[in-house]
Amino acid sequence: MNSPTIHPSAIVDEGAFIGEGSRIWHWVHVCGGARIGKGVSLGQNVFVGNKVVIGDHCKIQNNVSVYDNVTLEEGVFCGPSMVFTNVHNPRAFIERKNEYRNTLVKKGATLGANCSIVCGTTVGEYAFVGAGAVVTKDVPAYALVVGVPARHIGWMSEFGEHLALPLQGHCETTCPRTGARYVINDRTVTKLP
Repeated sequence: MNSPTIHPSAIVDEGAFIGEGSRIWHWVHVCGGARIGKGVSLGQNVFVGNKVVIGDHCKIQNNVSVYDNVTLEEGVFCGPSMVFTNVHNPRAFIERKNEYRNTLVKKGATLGANCSIVCGTTVGEYAFVGAGAVVTKDVPAYALVVGVPARHIGWMSEFGEHLALPLQGHCETTCPRTGARYVINDRTVTKLP
């Protein structure tokens, strides 16, 4: 890996940590307390708050603001103009910085373009949030959720392919692209070794 690439129009405040090989594009602002891993891409007009952790190999597309108390684990994809929040009941005239709620997006999850992740939720490993969805509650690992509010309609493989599994039950299937095996037990999907 090599040193981070930072476009001259970007603002990276003193104290921010940016891992090797990361790329920071036009008009990005990274606050001083942010922790950004290796091989991360921050697209044009991205904002990263002070109390933010971004894991290795995440891709954050244009016009995304990652506000305080958001943690992205390794390999998270944030689609263009998707939204994070950190205050559950904001009012312009009431200061609520001591009420920020934590949001966790686990390894390999995809957050589609223009979706919204309401604070205080966890998006599970390799989950897939469809474009424009509004996540108001936790999303299970490998789940596919769409709509407003987001509802669970299926399961996705680590490769990002739809899995032929019911929403609940006991059975097994394979990823149509990789052949990797997945099993559902009740309402939990796991990848088999």
